[in-house]
Amino acid sequence: MAKPALAVIGGTGAEGSGLVVRWAVAGYPVIIGSRSAEKAQATASKLSELLPAGSGSISGATNTEAAAAAAVVVLSVPYAAQHDMAAQIVEGCQGKTVVTVGVPLKPPKVAIVWRPPAGSAAEELQQQLGAAAKVVAAFQNIAAGHLLDLAWQPDCDVLYTGDDKEAKATALELIQAAGFVGIDAGPLANSSVVEGLTAVLIGINARHKIRNSGIRITGIPR
Repeated sequence: MAKPALAVIGGTGAEGSGLVVRWAVAGYPVIIGSRSAEKAQATASKLSELLPAGSGSISGATNTEAAAAAAVVVLSVPYAAQHDMAAQIVEGCQGKTVVTVGVPLKPPKVAIVWRPPAGSAAEELQQQLGAAAKVVAAFQNIAAGHLLDLAWQPDCDVLYTGDDKEAKATALELIQAAGFVGIDAGPLANSSVVEGLTAVLIGINARHKIRNSGIRITGIPR
């Protein structure tokens, strides 16, 4: 059975690119979205060179075109760009699962937890896209550094939150396809805590002089 097409808005960035490659290797056709179709296509061509035989295709398009063409939309952009990017894909997200990777960090103190007025970046996105889009927050606590290394075996979990059962099931499939264990962390309101953990991890990285600390949930049989 053919896998659904994914649009990764922000797929030219570090984390987005890593997820694009991992999902393509798992057999998903992936469309990279960018403000510039040319930039998206150039990144798609570059990432396609990393794929083993039998992988899904990687293509590039504008944000609006990518969202409209895909069955599932993934938003992987810095929080400062979230509102603008979401405005470009509102129409293409209606009736679809939308996985957001974003974290609200407030420079220069990015190791201190900060919450936007809506409570979280994910809840803010849900409000902007409307009730017909089914937002799930995931991958907030995953460092981008290892994602392009397909030999790397993840030793951290992905906490995911959302209010729609089917959308969360779709997100879990993508989490597992990327090589991670997914842990259901509850409704979208809980995304504020998961997002906040990223700031905590940034501080841990700095204090311990490391780059890729993560979260793992104990007590669950694997």
